[in-house]
Amino acid sequence: MSFLNQLHQQLGLMSWPLLLCSVITLALWLERTLSLLWASLCGEQEKRHLRLHGSTYPEEDIDVPKSLILQGCSLLVQHKGCDKTTREDLASVWLQQQRRRLYAGLRVLTLVGVISPLLGLLGTVLGLIEMFKSVGESGDPVTPALLADGLGLAMSTTAAGLLIALPAIAGAQLFGLWADRLLDKLTDELNRCNLHLEGIRLEAR
Repeated sequence: MSFLNQLHQQLGLMSWPLLLCSVITLALWLERTLSLLWASLCGEQEKRHLRLHGSTYPEEDIDVPKSLILQGCSLLVQHKGCDKTTREDLASVWLQQQRRRLYAGLRVLTLVGVISPLLGLLGTVLGLIEMFKSVGESGDPVTPALLADGLGLAMSTTAAGLLIALPAIAGAQLFGLWADRLLDKLTDELNRCNLHLEGIRLEAR
């Protein structure tokens, strides 16, 4: 509680909104990192497994937990009786579902990155208003030290907002690039699986 009280003294009214933004940013960073890392590592392992076994795509229940590559390939194999165009449409719909999953939370990160500096600026303005109000009501002479202390406390909210916004915006961009790379690999593997079901063999890469 002492930390929270100290934080409230430093940031004023904006301490709780900024603290909430920081918690959201940290939580989304951890969740997206673990989720995308798991998808990347499992996907690479399954890709190597498929290459070593001659690109044999197993026909399994797609509800069984496994990598995204095996889920997509299993879905196509289950519908191998359909024509190639139908399987391509099915893969496209499935990829859109995975895109929403891989991009989950990125809009929230972007929103936090936009809101945090504004909250910090609002806290600074409120702090300056309070400082000048106190100075006006006080009968003591105004000294540079007094103004420096008041301005330092007021500007701390802007600094806090920027410190939260930077990792939030950077995370949204980096996780978006990571998700795009995963989707490109998924698309390539599904195309290979579809060609495999048509009897066309591609050289392993």
